[in-house]
Amino acid sequence: MNPIAEQLNEVIYRGNAHVADMLSEVGRNLFFPKGILSQSAEAKEKATRLNATIGIARQGDRAMVLPSVMQSVAGLEPEESLTYAPSYGIPALRRKWQGLLYEKNPSLGGKTVSLPVVTNGITHAISIFADVWTDPGDVVILPDMMWGNYNMIFSVRKQVRLSHYPIFTGTGGYNVEGLADCVKKEAEKNSKVIVLLNFPHNPTGYTATESEADRIVEVLTEVAAAGTNVIAVCDDAYFGLFYEQGILTESVFARLCEGHSRLLAVKLDGATKENYVWGLRVGFITYGAVIEGDAAPVYDALERKTAGCVRGNISNSSHLGQSIVLKSLQDAHYQEEKQSKFDLLKSRAETVKAVLADPKYADAWDVYPFNSGYFMCIRLKSVNAEKLRVHLLEKYGVGLIALGEHDLRVAFSCLEQSDIQTLFDIVYQGVQDLS
Repeated sequence: MNPIAEQLNEVIYRGNAHVADMLSEVGRNLFFPKGILSQSAEAKEKATRLNATIGIARQGDRAMVLPSVMQSVAGLEPEESLTYAPSYGIPALRRKWQGLLYEKNPSLGGKTVSLPVVTNGITHAISIFADVWTDPGDVVILPDMMWGNYNMIFSVRKQVRLSHYPIFTGTGGYNVEGLADCVKKEAEKNSKVIVLLNFPHNPTGYTATESEADRIVEVLTEVAAAGTNVIAVCDDAYFGLFYEQGILTESVFARLCEGHSRLLAVKLDGATKENYVWGLRVGFITYGAVIEGDAAPVYDALERKTAGCVRGNISNSSHLGQSIVLKSLQDAHYQEEKQSKFDLLKSRAETVKAVLADPKYADAWDVYPFNSGYFMCIRLKSVNAEKLRVHLLEKYGVGLIALGEHDLRVAFSCLEQSDIQTLFDIVYQGVQDLS
């Protein structure tokens, strides 16, 4: 093992031995390399005469650029857009995002979390999480309805076993007791369990209520207190898009932080959906744990391992994407712009609910609970979901996502409000065609 990795492991072990034990084999061996990177950083600070360390081309006192490229990057200097960003991410963006975490999550008040590490979107954040914290044969617990890419990331790439529970109860709430039973059963067989929490949920568009979230925290804390190491990883891709009263409007991460020494909370989020910049690929990984003594060196060690994983994977996330996101976050009109887009999406969700309240659809499908995010799902009663999907596409030019035999996912986020009634009427006609 590299001596730097050994030193980081020792720092983490002194702060919380359970967290150190949760690291994967890759995670234990990860470190942020010195060598060229550290020498270049040192030269950037001290080489006042000539600096021949960094692997970019320069001309005069700035990065060498093509004018045809720079004309598409209005308002940003080459050093803000075309040069390499640190593997950790731009420092100012990391600090700004951490500050926003405290603003958006009141339960973080008085708690200490790591400085977020920037990833190439949230999918990349999940993949980096899998590298640092999962080994083949580990178990990840998540609902039966889930984003399909979890299977690719955990099962296919990491040979992790997925353990499922039904997402909803018979009365339409989140199946927290099903989650509890699943976690407790897996805890009997495993020294470490990983619980993936995704709110707002993809594909159903459901976010737990305040009481459901409190019960989730209680369950995971109880399992940790009983002697099992628990990693609670929160995929908060659609964070902030909460449309109803009584649901949780902060991340479960905030309530899990510092809950127990055997409980590690991990937040995966980003500007991708929150700020409507899908193609800029700016995500974050943040850690929260019980740490003995000074938390700073422990979080620094976790950040170094995570950044080392990014370094050994894609080197660094786009400097251009990070700079655009940072400038937007610093803009005086940012909050006003966010509110405007939120109001628009909320109005679409409310229209979907109003349309689906029509009893004429009752013989064709049931509606899964939804209260947030981009999506909602219907459960078909009489026709196959894939056959209906193809029929709608070929006969009516309408595209939906089929999930399994019975479920269809509707992304109301990309529908104009005036088209929502039309969409469901066409889906209903399609059901009648096939029936």
